[in-house]
Amino acid sequence: MSVPDYMQCAEDHQTVLVVVQPVGIVPEDQFFKIYKRIASVSQVSVRDSQRLLYIRYRHHYLPENNEWGDFQTHRKVVGLIAITTCDSAKEWPQTSDRFHGQKEVYSSTLYDSRLLVFGLQGEVAEQQRTDVAFYPGFEDCSDVEKRVEDFVESIFIVLESKRLDRATDKSGDKIPLLCVPFEKKDFVGLDTDSSPVSLLLGVKRHYKKRCQGRMRKHVGDLCLQAGMLQDALVHYHMAVELLRGVNDFLWLGAALEGLCSASVIFHYPGGTAGKKVGRKPSVSQPADAGKRHRPGAQEVLIDPGALTANGISADTSAEIGRTKNCLSQEDIIEKYKEAISYYGKYKNAGVIELEACVKAVRVLAIQKRAREASEFLQNAVYINLGQLSEEEKIQRYSILSELYELIGFHRKSAFFKRVAAMQCVAPTIPEPGWRACYKLLLETLPGYSLSLDPKDFSKGTHRGWAAVQMRLLHELVYASRRMGNPGLSVRHLSFLLQTMLDFLSDQEKKEVTQSLENYTSKCPGGMEVITLPDGLKLPPVPFTKLPIVRSVKLLNLPVSLRPHKVKGLLGENMTTASPFIYSPIIMHNRGEERCKKIDFQWVQGDVCEVQFMVYNPMPYELRVENMGLMSSGVEFESLPAALSLPAESGLYPVTLVGVPRTAGNITINGYHTSVFGVTSDCMLELLPSVKTSGCLVEVIPSLPRLQLTTSLPRSAHTPQPMSKEELSSTVSVQLFNGETQEMIITLENIGSEDIETLDLSSKIVTTKEKMFGEFLSWELDEPLSHLPLKPGQAVTLTVQIKVKVDFSGQENLLQDLNDDGISVTGLPISSPLRQVLKPRPETKPVSSESGKAEYSHIKTLEAVLNLKYSGGAGKVEGYYRELSLGVHVDVEPSVFFTRVSTLPATSTRQCHLLLDIFNPTEHELTVSAKNNQGLVLHASECQRMAIQVDKFDFESLPQPDQETARFTNPKQLEEERQHAQGCQINSKLGICWSIPSLRRSGEASVEGVLNQLVLEHLQLAPLQWDVLVNGKPCDCDVIAECKVGDSVNLEVKLTNLSKNLVGPLALTVVPYQDYQNGVQIYDLEEAVTFIGSNTFYIDTVKPKESSVCVGALLFLYTGDFYLNIKFQDDSAGRELPLAWFTLPSVHIKALDTPLQAGA
Repeated sequence: MSVPDYMQCAEDHQTVLVVVQPVGIVPEDQFFKIYKRIASVSQVSVRDSQRLLYIRYRHHYLPENNEWGDFQTHRKVVGLIAITTCDSAKEWPQTSDRFHGQKEVYSSTLYDSRLLVFGLQGEVAEQQRTDVAFYPGFEDCSDVEKRVEDFVESIFIVLESKRLDRATDKSGDKIPLLCVPFEKKDFVGLDTDSSPVSLLLGVKRHYKKRCQGRMRKHVGDLCLQAGMLQDALVHYHMAVELLRGVNDFLWLGAALEGLCSASVIFHYPGGTAGKKVGRKPSVSQPADAGKRHRPGAQEVLIDPGALTANGISADTSAEIGRTKNCLSQEDIIEKYKEAISYYGKYKNAGVIELEACVKAVRVLAIQKRAREASEFLQNAVYINLGQLSEEEKIQRYSILSELYELIGFHRKSAFFKRVAAMQCVAPTIPEPGWRACYKLLLETLPGYSLSLDPKDFSKGTHRGWAAVQMRLLHELVYASRRMGNPGLSVRHLSFLLQTMLDFLSDQEKKEVTQSLENYTSKCPGGMEVITLPDGLKLPPVPFTKLPIVRSVKLLNLPVSLRPHKVKGLLGENMTTASPFIYSPIIMHNRGEERCKKIDFQWVQGDVCEVQFMVYNPMPYELRVENMGLMSSGVEFESLPAALSLPAESGLYPVTLVGVPRTAGNITINGYHTSVFGVTSDCMLELLPSVKTSGCLVEVIPSLPRLQLTTSLPRSAHTPQPMSKEELSSTVSVQLFNGETQEMIITLENIGSEDIETLDLSSKIVTTKEKMFGEFLSWELDEPLSHLPLKPGQAVTLTVQIKVKVDFSGQENLLQDLNDDGISVTGLPISSPLRQVLKPRPETKPVSSESGKAEYSHIKTLEAVLNLKYSGGAGKVEGYYRELSLGVHVDVEPSVFFTRVSTLPATSTRQCHLLLDIFNPTEHELTVSAKNNQGLVLHASECQRMAIQVDKFDFESLPQPDQETARFTNPKQLEEERQHAQGCQINSKLGICWSIPSLRRSGEASVEGVLNQLVLEHLQLAPLQWDVLVNGKPCDCDVIAECKVGDSVNLEVKLTNLSKNLVGPLALTVVPYQDYQNGVQIYDLEEAVTFIGSNTFYIDTVKPKESSVCVGALLFLYTGDFYLNIKFQDDSAGRELPLAWFTLPSVHIKALDTPLQAGA
């Protein structure tokens, strides 16, 4: 026997072997369909008996194996079922002959046989025969199972008769010697009865014991097959004792194996083969109780008290303890070891030894004794079965692999499975079976901790031996290529590169990638699932390590394109998951982070960016083609990019872009690449090591896009604290203080939506410089008239840049420009014209380095123009966009007012404002005021300008309401009041400067240099006094003329501009003469006389009302007279400031009366 049955198990010893074979031409599928139905009758309950008969079916069985039937009866073919087709009665004789010829092959061991004929109908088919069954067709054979059961019962009858015949003690008969095939030639011609030598040496006695022992073992086999387990145990024990005494080791091993098999059947009723359909133990052994008193069964050494009504104790553990014939679970293995050691003594018993090892392993697997099972398997590996065919070698290694898997030795199992795979393509095979090799290699993967799903390699540390795994993957690649399936090769090579990248050397990386590129040139790799013919599915292998992505960040739109929500609509979409502002008990995980919505929005139709931080782990430049974004939620157009990453690049930023085509919530799920000809879809949820701040962002409806250009040059300056990214652009200009620059802004609609709204605002971002007036001003009416602005259209906007910073200079830097060094010449001080101040000659001119540094200091003004615009569907949702233009102005000093003072004028409603003006520029500069000639200042020159101005009615300025005044800082209120006063003064003065050489001009403001005292001097008193002489106002340099002797009417009018009642008041008029030499004469009683009293009385004057008092006087002599109007010291006058009671001086010239003609 050269071919082992690797599927043998211990319980097969109680089965009878039936061969099912086709006779003639039978379709294979139909044959196996009938064979399957026949094999379903695996155990039959025998009539009139409680015993079960177990049947083992084979459709192929070598006749040489049948010759070992006496050694172990379960190897003997006792039944034959032939299946044939016969279409006509003419073919029947030939078919019948074939059937008889088939029976002749197993005739020496057959108990019974059956022929199943399909397709024959008619007279022949109507014959009633027990050994032949006729069926019209393969589909019309409903009683096949019933006929098989009848056939099995007939086999049982023969089996039982043989058992009874062999088991009955016939002491007078000669017991035949049972032999295995290779023993027969050793016993040929041996006469144990007549040889004197035999008698002398006791060979006869030895031979008889051998015959008895072998027969006992044979009877034990028959009892086991007949369902008499306890009888079989007794016979096996007796056989062991007899055979051990004569050193018949081969049969002793068989008896021990039979004893083990019977004990295994007793201990493990469900079987050891691992089959899902278990045996029925309750019916398999009970008949022994009825055979205890049968002749030949008296050796059963079981305590009668241990038997139940069915013959076997219900408590098997107690029964085992009382049974001396049944081996314990530990003894079963020991006896198996002993039997196998005996088999090992015989070279021709290799198959028996190997099958015994397999049976022992199956028992140990149930007992979970893996280490001892591995010892049996290791012994099985080294059993020499002679010259095996390649197919037999493959089968042997495959079975060893399955057995190792059965005991949990997965890597050992994989090793033998791989050996079997390599055997499929051995050089000695003329047609290598690459498909079988590939299939076996796939089955080895679990044993080496390998799977074909790359997801299993993305979690935790690497499992298994990488070197062995790489070797196995290379073999899969090669096998799939030899199978003619390059797509499969690409998939396995991609898997190797993805999962084993960390273990590949630089040279191996190059070789693998070169091979991959060669394969993909013929068959590009993709993300489809590859289904193998046996149904196994190979999942796609995305290249998440080529390149390796470390972080993913969704980028906000550029500041100029970011959408802003109208403030009144902010609350509509705001939701919160918790009523608390902050909770420390918030569990975060990466999945939640990826699903978290980002706090900015993208806009439909605009290019959006996602930044990846990647690096190249390869030792050479990595080219990534067609890398783009993968998303869900809205329609998204990805714009792929091509990368070229240097070798071992380190972290490298890569920005991928795309355009959302619809509005809604978009989720960036991952990215796709094409590397080495393999297209990969890499999902972020499968990359736990990738850092991300969220991948969900809202896409709002489309908004228009505006492009801004200006007439001024761009600047690199960025207004602080603004960042460069926050501004669409920045312009820069250099102006002199007080100068105005016009900036023309062109706005072009470069989007696809109409611009429907436009708004402009400004914000000064530098606060350290004090400014006067509006820095930026514009008119929006004209641009707004062009709305809506269609795509491609443009509109212009003019912005005035007017710089007015503080014009005041520090006085201590001009110590030589004080009053001591001022010479006022040319005109009397009362002149309203300017006065020139000349520095003292002994003093150094103001050109020192410190002075220049102070006065040439360039100040910086920075502001931001914010342009808000909206339109399209985004406007409906309440969104707009904002463009920011930075304006950077370097302000050079033009003029400085180093000192400001006032002088009274001849009119009480006017005064002289004295300005010391310094030219800090390097150019000649002209300063002028309203109605004044220009004052020319050379570089670094200082001169004084006197300007006659009307006093100002500051009370007429708008006052803050009571509510504002109550909640506003008093200091702030005072500053605002002074600012308003300064603006009023400045507008009246109209001081301008110009630099003719540069053709530059501007304004100058005195707002920052006016102190409180000067403001008081410039303020118009709340009580306005008007003096009229003969009905004509008398003020300033006006000289009233009158004639001597004529009555002169004098009116004094009081206008109350204050908020309170004024009066009553008394005024006294005192005339005097001034000789302009410091001498004033007040004793003029003879020259001037009053018509009435010289005291004028004014009643109470209400606010905003006037009162007039009238008097008269008479001049008796000619001359220049002056009237000094004084207030009497009373309580009403003390309450008010003295400055309020300043009346104009009155100058009256008395002339002679012209003589009458002819007088």
